[in-house]
Amino acid sequence: MLEKELQEEFIGIIREELVPAFGCTEPIALAYASAKGREALGCEPEKIVAKCSGNMIKNVRCVTIPGSGGLTGIHTACVLGAVAGDPSVGMEVLEKVNDAGRTRTRELLDRGCCSVEFLDSEIPLHFIILLSGGGHTAEVEVRHIHTNIVSIRKDGELIFEKEKELAEKGYSTDRTKLSLETIKAFADEVDLALVRDVYERQIRYNMDIAYEGISGNYGLGIGRVIRESYTDCIVTRMKAYASAASEARMGGCDMPVIINSGSGNQGIASSVPVIVYAREKNIPTNKLYRSLIFSSLLTIYQKEFIGKLSAFCGAVSASCASAAAITYMAGGSIAQIKATIDNTLANIPGIICDGAKISCAAKIASSIDAAMMAHHLAMQDKQYAAYTGILKENAGETISCVGYIGKVGMHQTDKEIIKMMLE
Repeated sequence: MLEKELQEEFIGIIREELVPAFGCTEPIALAYASAKGREALGCEPEKIVAKCSGNMIKNVRCVTIPGSGGLTGIHTACVLGAVAGDPSVGMEVLEKVNDAGRTRTRELLDRGCCSVEFLDSEIPLHFIILLSGGGHTAEVEVRHIHTNIVSIRKDGELIFEKEKELAEKGYSTDRTKLSLETIKAFADEVDLALVRDVYERQIRYNMDIAYEGISGNYGLGIGRVIRESYTDCIVTRMKAYASAASEARMGGCDMPVIINSGSGNQGIASSVPVIVYAREKNIPTNKLYRSLIFSSLLTIYQKEFIGKLSAFCGAVSASCASAAAITYMAGGSIAQIKATIDNTLANIPGIICDGAKISCAAKIASSIDAAMMAHHLAMQDKQYAAYTGILKENAGETISCVGYIGKVGMHQTDKEIIKMMLE
């Protein structure tokens, strides 16, 4: 039985991480900061300079900005946010952009009002937005987490500064008690009334964009191709809907998703496969909610070791969590859940992140396929042995090893990917 204090902490983590975002989170973070900068400036900016870390540049340059009318890139995100964004709604800052906002954005972009500079920072998610206009200047700095504004200045004077500990951590909840065992206990025991609203919204938002992706015209139409080309089965449908949701999101679909660990793709990959599986198997709603709780917390737990942005593809972590949650949903033991995790991480920990774009959908499909193979092996009590490769005796140790590889081992890989993209 988990202590009440720990249950409350886990509920806090869920509410802090599973929030709606309108579009790919990195350009939305730029739009949000630019909107906050305009708020501080007090007028429409005449000039914007976006100083961005390499990972920010990597994850913004190839995605379509929602509400922009099909435009892409850092310049669009910053100008659209500053001209037409509503900072009061956080990561949904661009949801109410209208035709006037789009027209004005295009005018300012044609005028060349925005420039981008490389910010040489060891913090993967780090950027500074500088705005000037009406004889004034404003500066907004964001570190570690998409909406973690650490300071705002107007005319060089500090008008907001976040407490140092919160500024460096980016969130207010304590993640140190997360483990496979505590996550399972919480999923088993929590009063669903305390989190039902979160998961009702997650199911509605993430499945709505999955249906839109399947039926709409985004990217390569990967969801339809998977559904039409592979044997009709539950895994095919899981892959098709999850990848379609991602492709729609990367392609500028004007619909929100519920994110996880700062990523819409991770939010999709950690939820849509679980929802599709539950519906296909006629799983009771309460069991679906508990499985989604398990998946979302396991994704967060894995990402604590990796960080918000790295050269390690987050679809791996989220799909691993989805398959482990399906093992949980199917009545698997803690040993079989661990086996699902190990079998997945023995297979696909090497998928790189080369920026946000429509091909992220393909990585989600591949990761789900590998994770479900891991699930089926685990349900037959088949598991790759500890101390072969990077696998350890304890699931948490395996997760931490993969996290170390993603955060530290692939640090130079990340730099090389960014250098290639900038060239």
